[in-house]
Formats: sequence, structure tokens, C-alpha cells
Amino acid sequence: MTNASDFSLENELEDTAGWDDTDALDAGYDDEDPEEQTLGAIELAERHALRRVANLRTELEDITEVEYRQLRLEKVVLVGVWTSGTTQDAENSLAELALLAETAGSEVLEAIYQRRQAPDPATYVGRGKVEAIREIVQATGADTVICDGELAPSQLRNLEDKVKVKVVDRTALILDIFAQHAKSKEGQAQVELAQLSYMKQRLRGWGGNLSRQVGGRAANGVGIGGRGPGETKIETDRRRINDKIAKLRRELKEMKGTRDIKRATRRRNQIPAVAIAGYTNAGKSSLLNRLTDAGVLVEDALFATLDPTTRRTTTADGRVYTMSDTVGFVRHLPHQLVEAFRSTLEEVADADLIVHVVDGSHPDPEGQLSAVREVFAEIGASQVPELVVINKADAADPVVVQRLQRAEPHSVVVSAKTGEGIAEAIRAIETDLPRPGVAFHVLLPYGRGDLVNAIHQQGEIDSLEHTGEGTEIKGRANEDLAGELAAYAI
Repeated sequence: MTNASDFSLENELEDTAGWDDTDALDAGYDDEDPEEQTLGAIELAERHALRRVANLRTELEDITEVEYRQLRLEKVVLVGVWTSGTTQDAENSLAELALLAETAGSEVLEAIYQRRQAPDPATYVGRGKVEAIREIVQATGADTVICDGELAPSQLRNLEDKVKVKVVDRTALILDIFAQHAKSKEGQAQVELAQLSYMKQRLRGWGGNLSRQVGGRAANGVGIGGRGPGETKIETDRRRINDKIAKLRRELKEMKGTRDIKRATRRRNQIPAVAIAGYTNAGKSSLLNRLTDAGVLVEDALFATLDPTTRRTTTADGRVYTMSDTVGFVRHLPHQLVEAFRSTLEEVADADLIVHVVDGSHPDPEGQLSAVREVFAEIGASQVPELVVINKADAADPVVVQRLQRAEPHSVVVSAKTGEGIAEAIRAIETDLPRPGVAFHVLLPYGRGDLVNAIHQQGEIDSLEHTGEGTEIKGRANEDLAGELAAYAI
């Protein structure tokens, strides 16, 4: 066993977005002028407008549990089971769990992990370690124990019975963060669907004691033949959850129709789509802001972005394409979330190019790349062309950056904070965009400026010359546009 009670949790990470809470007020706009506020800055201000504060005490003693939890941060102890890999891998995993806990609004008091061949089927950790956790909880006054893995219902119940405080697993923690950050109607429905799917397998009941049974004549029942155990409380809860899940899936199906219409319009107009994907807190939203001036929410927090943002932009030669910010991924992303967010993740699978952002300053960037590609495989995006963008060059170790470049030959190094490498990234993206396949040579009358504009937006121009008869253009276009140009071919 390895006790990491003195495990050091790094709280001061490099700023993913290139902003901190104070920079948000000084980064290029005047907060006194509403017209100069970007949408992302407004959202960030709203998210930070109400925060729970630790270590504040009031004279009020007789308060409810809800009021108590609003008064102070939840104090947690982290627990991990190390089954494979190195000690560094185990510590990185616990450090990430600490960041997740802090993002959810908790104060991390202690971290402990155990080396085992496999998690204990009854209590996740061994019997001796359970006693150690209970002693830590009693000594620190912790409210909650968070386990770095997905626990079975029996493991959760047994561990709670032993340590005498609430036990939460990694999946429930991530779902809680998603519930806090979801803003759009679709995002909130997706999170609720994931939470219900998770909860359905973890309902608790106490058998016949909570059965809804039909009474006899004295209880205004139906008499002989009508008495029995009836439907238990847990069966009633499960039925209600199933009904709610079915309703949410119907609503999400309707919302998906709107997204599909927009996507079909882009396909019909032959507009290439670029999806920015990657590990959570790698700097995807910051990169989108740098590339397109999108003004989306930027925050140094895990899963700050849940609602995808799509922006229309153009290449240096005038071709139009779209760029979408997507939800971040994480190691062992809960299956319920992948299923619930499948309609959103289709933005990645249907893209013409994936800009895969990795945090170059992270202790394990290769692990980030691998975890994200596992999700790509699960959503059917493995075959989409990929450009790796190594972000946070200003904070990364140059040796690590060189190692990543050797492992990922098709990559660029940038800093969304300082702007370093952004021009190179734009050139790489434009180079990787799908190219029109039909060559043309036309002489367009000056009255057909609409076709000249369409060529600029959808095609590629090799040469353009204004003559006495009209505009002579050589280049390449998609099949639909080439068909319209055929009447003016030379």
C-alpha cells in the first residue's frame, strides 16, 4: 500500500484561456461600456457573480442542511486505487480529480491512494485503507469522500456505511460539474438525461417496508384478493425515471432536428467544417477566440464550455468555412455523457477537419492525446483528418514541446494567450481544408458578379483577369458550382 497523505495538489495551473479573473476586466474591453463587452466576458462575469466562500462562520446554529451547504464550501477527501502505470500516473490522476472537485465547488483537504491489482469488489479500497479513510474524515471534519473511479452501487453503499459520510465517485462528480455549467436548453436536457441514466442504477430501497400495497376494508381497500406487497418505492422511482428519460430523449430528438437542418445547409452549400476538440481546459475556447474573434466564454476551469459555438470565417483567398468549439473530453469520460451528448459530438464526427488541441504545459500531454482519441473512436470520428495544435507554448517546457512534435509530425505550436504561432496555425488549417475538385476556365460577363462572388467563397482561383468581354477566371470549384459555370466555359 502507498499512502499519499502528504500528496501535493497543485492548485496554481497555467491559465488555459490566457485570462484570470482580474485579466477578464482588463483584456481589451471597457466593463463600463456594455457595447464593448464580449458575450464570453458577460457569461464569465455572471458565472463569478455568486460564489460560495470558505471558512465563514455565522452565529446561526439551528440551520437546515441546505442552508449549511450554502454557507461554506464542501470539504472533501480524495481516494484513488492505482492498478497500473507509474506512481506519476497515479499522482496525475489524483491531481486531476482535485481540479474536478475544486471546479465543482469543493475544498480538498486530503488525498490518499492504494496500490492494488484491482479495486476491492466490496469497498473499492481494502479493509485497512477504509479504516484509514474514516480516521482522516474524523480528523479533518470532511463532508464527502470522492473516489477516482466509477463505483458500483454496492461499493458506494458499503463505503458510506464504513466512513459515515457521503461518498461520490468520479462519474457523479463530472455530472455535477456539467449540471452547474450547462446553460442552453439542449445542454441542460443532455446533462439531466445523463444524470438520470446514472441514478437509475443506484436507487436504494428497503424491500417491503416501502411497498405501496392495497389495504383491506378498514383501509378503504378492495378487500379479499387485493392485499399484497404492491409496488415498492424503488420500483415507483425507477418507473418515474424511465418516464422522464423517455421524455428527455423525445425533446433532444426535436432539438437534434434543428442542428441537423443547419448541418445539411452547410453541406448543401459545400461549406467546409472545422471542429476544435481536445482535453478539457486545453484552451479550445481561447483558440477559437484567437482564430475567429468569436468572443466566447473563457475560464480557467474544467468543462467551462458545454454548449458548442460555431463561427463562420474565411481563408486568406476568400473561401468560407465554419469553425466550432466543442465540449472538452477527460480520461474515463462517463459513458452516460457520451450517449447524452452524442448529438453535440456529431459536430466532431461530421467535420472535414479536427483541430485537436493539447495542453503542452500539462504533466501528461500524451495521456491527454490518447484519452481524446479514445472518445473519437467511440463517436466514429477516427477517420476525420486531424491537425494537432500544441497550446500554451509560453508555459510549456521546450523539451516536452519537441517531444510532442516528434510524436505528432502534423502539428503546430501556439500560445492562445500571447498569439504566438496563431498565423502558422491558420495556414495549416487552410491547407488541410478539403479542396474543390473540378477545374474550370470561364469568361463571366460583368453582369454575373454573383458567380464571381460564389467562386471566391466556395472555390479556389488560380488566375483572374478583367478583359473587355468580362472576367476571365481559372481555378477549381465543387461540382454544383462547376455546373453553373459550365455555360461560360472557354
